[in-house]
Amino acid sequence: MITPVQKDDDFLSDFREADKVSGAIHVWWLGQSGFLLKWADHGVLIDPYLSDSLSRKTEGTEGELKRISERVVDPLLLTGVDLVVCSNTDPDRLDPETILPLRAANPTLKVVVPAGAAAEADAILGAAAPPIIPVNAGTYVKCGPFDFHGINAANPKIRHDERGNSKDLGFVILFGSFAIFHSGETVWHTHLVKEVRRWSVNLAFLPINGVDGNTPHRASMNGFEAAAFAKSVSASLVVPCHYDLFERDNPKPDEFSTCCERLGQRFRLLKIGQRLTMGPITDPSAGKALPSEPYQKDWDLGY
Repeated sequence: MITPVQKDDDFLSDFREADKVSGAIHVWWLGQSGFLLKWADHGVLIDPYLSDSLSRKTEGTEGELKRISERVVDPLLLTGVDLVVCSNTDPDRLDPETILPLRAANPTLKVVVPAGAAAEADAILGAAAPPIIPVNAGTYVKCGPFDFHGINAANPKIRHDERGNSKDLGFVILFGSFAIFHSGETVWHTHLVKEVRRWSVNLAFLPINGVDGNTPHRASMNGFEAAAFAKSVSASLVVPCHYDLFERDNPKPDEFSTCCERLGQRFRLLKIGQRLTMGPITDPSAGKALPSEPYQKDWDLGY
C-alpha cells in the first residue's frame, strides 16, 4: 500500500498554512486525476476521489478496482474548499462519498460540471447536492476569482447530449496571472492543441494511463502523448496523473518522464499528498487567448 507523503492532520495543516507564500499557487496531488489547488485563500478540488466506494462496488467482480494507495484525507475534515470541478460523471471523478461530506464541511460549496452531464450529476448526488454549475466546450463560467473554460475531452470520442451540450470536458482555469489546464479523461484529439494553446498555460495536468490493447479504444493519453502534448501547447510545467490509485491498469511514469527529458519539456512527478508551489511562470512560445463566450443555459446548438 502506497503511503501518502502527507495525510490526515499533516495534510490539513499544510493546506491551511500554504498561503504564507504570497502570489503563488499551491497544488496537492490526491491520486488518480484528483488535485487540490489553493490560491489567495481559495480552495478548488478537481476530480477528487477520497473514498473507497469503487473498491467496495467492484469487489469480487472481473473488473475489481483494488486500491493500492491510502486515502490522503477524510473529505468531511477538509474545510476551505470553494469549488469542486468534475470533468465527467465517472465514479472516480464525481463521487458522492467524496462530494457530499465536502459539502457538509463547506456549506457554500459549488460543483462545476459539463453541461451535458449536469442532470446526471444532480441525480447521482441527490437531494443534498451542492449547487451545480454547468459549462460547455468553448464557453466559460465565472465563480469568484476563477474562470472555468470548457475544453473538449474525447474518451475516445467527443460526446454530446441530444441538445449538443458537452458530456466530457477538460478545463482551462484562469485566476490572477495563472492559467491551469486539467485535461480530464481524453485522448489527443484533432482540436485539443488548438483549443488549449490559446492560453499561456503555466501548469498542465495530463493522464498517462492510456495503454494500447487493454480496451478496444483507449480513452486516455499515454506517457509519450502527454509529454508531447505538453510541449505542443508550450506548458511551462506538466504533472502526470491517473496512476498509483488502483492496482488495475496502473502505468509507471517512466515513459512520460523520459519523453519529457528528450523533448526539453519541464515536468514534475508528484507523490500522493505532496505539495507543489509555483509562481506564474510562462513559456515564451505560448499562445495568447482569444475571448470565449460565457455559458448560457438556453443554448441549443441544434445537433
